[in-house]
Amino acid sequence: MTGADFDPAALEAYLRARLLAPGAALMVERISGGQSCPTYFVDWGARRMVLRKKPGGDILPGAHAVEREFRVLSALEATDVPVPVPILLEEDDTVLGTPFYLMERLDGRVFDDAALPGLAPSERGEIYLAMADALARLHAVAPDAVGLGDFGRPGNYFERQIARWTRQYRASPGRAIPALERLIEWLPEHMAPDDGDVAIAHGDFRIGNLMFHPTEPRVIAILDWELATLGHPLADLGFCVMPWHTDPGEYGGLLGLDRDALGIPREGAFIERYFRGAAGRAPLQRFHVAFALFRFAVIFVGIADRARAGNAASADAARLGPLAERFAVRALEVADGSQPFAG
Repeated sequence: MTGADFDPAALEAYLRARLLAPGAALMVERISGGQSCPTYFVDWGARRMVLRKKPGGDILPGAHAVEREFRVLSALEATDVPVPVPILLEEDDTVLGTPFYLMERLDGRVFDDAALPGLAPSERGEIYLAMADALARLHAVAPDAVGLGDFGRPGNYFERQIARWTRQYRASPGRAIPALERLIEWLPEHMAPDDGDVAIAHGDFRIGNLMFHPTEPRVIAILDWELATLGHPLADLGFCVMPWHTDPGEYGGLLGLDRDALGIPREGAFIERYFRGAAGRAPLQRFHVAFALFRFAVIFVGIADRARAGNAASADAARLGPLAERFAVRALEVADGSQPFAG
């Protein structure tokens, strides 16, 4: 194979020792699209798997935590939250150069465009409602009940998250972004009150991180859990509605499209569907959406840094890096009310 950041022969030796299939043949194929952890299809004889590993090179502390991904997948396996079955975690970085894990490979559809081209309008609407339902199911799981009571720090979630992402932005060697600087001032002043609501927060819940049934509008797997933690569920919901506040050139948003003609629910209808399965929670506010856009802006700062350093997981990282500033501007538009919000 080409494009691997590890020696396939090392993986073959590892699998022969761990999965005990002496005559199995190995096939490895890199999956394009991910901006963080290098991800591969791995066929080991008749067994079809996916491998995710930390990237090489210098990375920020706590970033690309594949060990945490594996833990949350293992915890949710027995719930009604759709996740791939985890198989093996290897924390020894001498095997493939960085820690990695293996999970089952599922057959389904992954949509990298929020406009869902190629689908009928009626199916687009059902896809979006299924996404809202899947998020509500995740947030309905009590962390203590699945062994994740210590998966994050309790209390002051937004305060800690604003501080964390601000530190990550400040640690970047790239240029300062004025819109992000303004957000760093605005967010603490308009922070939603801490109501004590805690859930398993995915941290990157968007349509591109979901796998749908091959023919049905049903989520069969929530993917890419590296940002998961214990957090406020409205942080996830605010992140999930970002496409209503960004345009198609901004990581495939919906702003400016004729969403009614496309059959895509309005933002308010999507939020209402989520709250059908998450009754009793505080309402979504502008702060939550601005905070989500701020986080994604800082994530794009990190993508740009990795592109400059030459260890980005995706070849188009250099193209995506400039989106940091555009997402920060969108966050300010939500914050100051110049962009409509249906919460």
